[in-house]
Amino acid sequence: MSAAGGRAPTHRVLIPGPYAAAVRLLVVEDEVKMAGLLKRALEREGYAIDVVGTGEEALWAAGEVDYDAVVLDAAIPPPDGFEVCRRLREQNRWMPVVMLTARDAVEDRVRGLDAGADDYVTKPFSFAELYARLRALLRRPAGERQVVLEVGGLRLDPARRQVTRDGVGIELSPKEYSLLELFMRHPGEVLTRTHILEHVWDFAYDGVSNVVDVYVRYLREKVDRPFGRASIRTVRGVGYVLEPDP
Repeated sequence: MSAAGGRAPTHRVLIPGPYAAAVRLLVVEDEVKMAGLLKRALEREGYAIDVVGTGEEALWAAGEVDYDAVVLDAAIPPPDGFEVCRRLREQNRWMPVVMLTARDAVEDRVRGLDAGADDYVTKPFSFAELYARLRALLRRPAGERQVVLEVGGLRLDPARRQVTRDGVGIELSPKEYSLLELFMRHPGEVLTRTHILEHVWDFAYDGVSNVVDVYVRYLREKVDRPFGRASIRTVRGVGYVLEPDP
C-alpha cells in the first residue's frame, strides 16, 4: 500500500530511474522553473533526482522509493510541506528532510522543524549552501531520528510533536509545547526569563512583560497539577527550572 492510498502521481515523477548505486533524492517543488533548476543543479552534484509537484505525489513517491533525502518546498499544493513531513515521520520514514520556503518568519521555521524537518533553507538561497547542508545530513547514520526527551515522567517526541506524562497524553498549544521543550532540553538548569523569551518568543525581555510567567502557569496546569507534581519551580528574581523527579 502506498503512502497516498496507492495513486500514482500525475506529473514530473521519475520512478524508477537507472541510478541503482547513486544517492537518490526526492525534490518536492510545484514551481516548474524552480523544480527544473533544482533537478539540474543537484544532478550536476552527482545525485539521482526524482521530482514531484504536490504533497500527495510526495507521499506516494516516498512510499514507493527509499530515498536518501528529501528537498521539500513548504508551499506546495495540499497537503503542504509541513504536513508531508509530519506524515513521513508518523510512518517512521527518517530520511533527512531539507525544507525550502519563501517565508522567513521564526514561527514558520519552528513549525517546519517541529514537523520533523532536519534543516531549513529560505528562498532565495545559494545552491552552494544547499549542497553543503545536504552533504552534512547525508553523513548521518542511516535511520537516525530526533531524540525523544524524557524528564521526570514527562516524555516529549519532537518528530511526532507528542507529549505524555506517566503514559497519559497531554495537549499543548504551540507556545506551551515550545516552552516545555526548552525546559526539557535543560533539566535542572535555571533559565532566566530573558533566555526563555529569546528562545521561545524570539524577542528581548523588556523588564515589564509577564508573558513568560503567564505561560509557565498555563504549563503547570497541564503537566504538573493533574499529576500531583511540582516539576517547574520558580527561582525568585531569576526565572524557572524544570526539576527531574528524585
